[in-house]
Order: sequence, then C-alpha cells, then structure tokens
Amino acid sequence: MPTILGQNQYGKAENRVVKITRDGATHHIKDLNVSVALSGDMDEVHYSGSNANVLPTDTTKNTVYAFAKEHGIESAEQFGIHLARHFVTSQEPIKTARIRIEEYAWERIAASDANSQFIGADEVKHSFVRKGQETRLTQITYDGSSWEVVSGLKDLTVMNSTNSEFWGYVKDKYTTLQEAYDRILATSVSARWRFNWTDDEQRMPNWEKSYEQTKKHMLQAFAETYSLSLQQTLYQMGSRIINNRSEIDEVRFSLPNKHHFLVDLEPFGLKNDNEVYFAADRPYGLIEATILRDGCEPRIPVDLTNL
Repeated sequence: MPTILGQNQYGKAENRVVKITRDGATHHIKDLNVSVALSGDMDEVHYSGSNANVLPTDTTKNTVYAFAKEHGIESAEQFGIHLARHFVTSQEPIKTARIRIEEYAWERIAASDANSQFIGADEVKHSFVRKGQETRLTQITYDGSSWEVVSGLKDLTVMNSTNSEFWGYVKDKYTTLQEAYDRILATSVSARWRFNWTDDEQRMPNWEKSYEQTKKHMLQAFAETYSLSLQQTLYQMGSRIINNRSEIDEVRFSLPNKHHFLVDLEPFGLKNDNEVYFAADRPYGLIEATILRDGCEPRIPVDLTNL
C-alpha cells in the first residue's frame, strides 16, 4: 500500500446544550457548546469502510444531552470529565476522548421595586441577561489512565488608560512609530491554563472557584503592572496565576495589542493632551507566550491560542 493512515479522530462538534436547574422558584443556567472528538482503533473504517468499531457521531450528540440530565452540569470541566470517561470506558475501540467546551455566562436580572407589585413577586429569580464579557473554555483529554485538563477564556477585553509606555525599541529606516511615555494599553485576552490534576487518585480542583480566582489574579496583574511593554504585562499576568493557584502549572496567552493612536487635532487649532484617540482594529501587534511553573514542561499547544 503506497499510503498509510496518520492521526485521525471523529465526533460531533458544537452540541449546544442549555441546562436549567430549578431550585424552587430560583433557576440556574449552564449554557455550553460541547465538541466531542474520539480516536483509537479506527483503521478499518478508513481503509475498507467497515463501521464495526464506529460509534455514530449522532450517538455522541445524544450522550451529551442525556448526560446533562443524568449528571447535571456542575462545571464545564466536570461535565467534560464525565463525557470523556464514558466514551473511553464504554467503547473498547476508543482509546482517547477529547472534549472541548465553550461556556456562555448569564447573570440574573433584578426586578425593580416599582414593578414587583404588578407581577406578584418581590424578586424575579428566573430571568437572565447574557453576559457580554469573555467566553469560558475547557478541553478535557482522557486516554483511559490519565487526564489532561486545559481551561481558559477568550474575548476578555481590557484597557489601562495610563501607566503604559513604549520606548527604547530598535529603529531602522522603516521605523515611523514615535516613542510613547503615556499611552493606552488595551488587549482582548485569549488564555489557556493547564492543571496539574492528571489522575483519579489526586484531589480534584474546585473548577468553579479555580476559574473565578484565576481570572481575578489575571485582571489584578493587568491593572497593577506599570507596563513598559505588553510582553511585560503578559508575563506578570501569568506569573500572578502560577504564584497564587497551586493547581495550575502552565499558562499561555495570546494578546492582540488593541492600538489606540492619538488624533492630530492641530489642523483645527486644538491641543490633544492624551484625550482623543483613534481605536484601530487592524493590523495589530500579536503578543504570545507561555509562562510555566519552574521545573514543568510546556504542554499547551501553541496553536490552541494563536491565529
């Protein structure tokens, strides 16, 4: 045979599942986009078309919805762990399962005091508005004996309106950028972090608390770093996470520099004292790096965050 089969996987991608948990009159929402990828003893389906070892992708879709009912959705990570364990342990040909999940956050809408008398309730506990900040992410990989959990977020847009400079850089005949000693620093954070929980004998992290605290340390580092470069800020964000969250060994960031350029107002007889900016959407600088706990090896794929 002149060719051989390389890496392969299959599954059902982007299964949208919304789980409503009713605690009396108070409701809770988990809104996920779940993608399942399975690999293992799948040579024959490629070589001869035999489906003897193939669990239909439609079945993987149905499993996602059934598990939302049977197990609930405590967290994106926990839900992904349930799914990955099921596919590997219930189907002998399947050796590895990878579950990728996006989570969309909702927050409760508070009722006004003025209207509560008309609807007959003092507080509305079943109405929500979709949060417009980041999308939460997780990727669960299980091979029957060990786990890899990489979580993160994307589209978290942040800005410092001062305490940022950029000067002392290399200049050649093509350089036109002026040095800046007081500039806006803005970016849309895409981040992934890898947990050091790898087997069932270890104590499992509190996934919800871990996410909240990791995001908090990331944002605090962004706000508190007097930045001479976006690279410096990135490193401080990752270091703050590693130093404060013992369950995380590796963080990778992809940070597009959301450039804000001072508008030249002199033609109109006006002085622009760091007040009016043009927000450019492209092209943009793209700053990427991995920050590791000392002694750990990088395992987050570079292409998981970048373009």
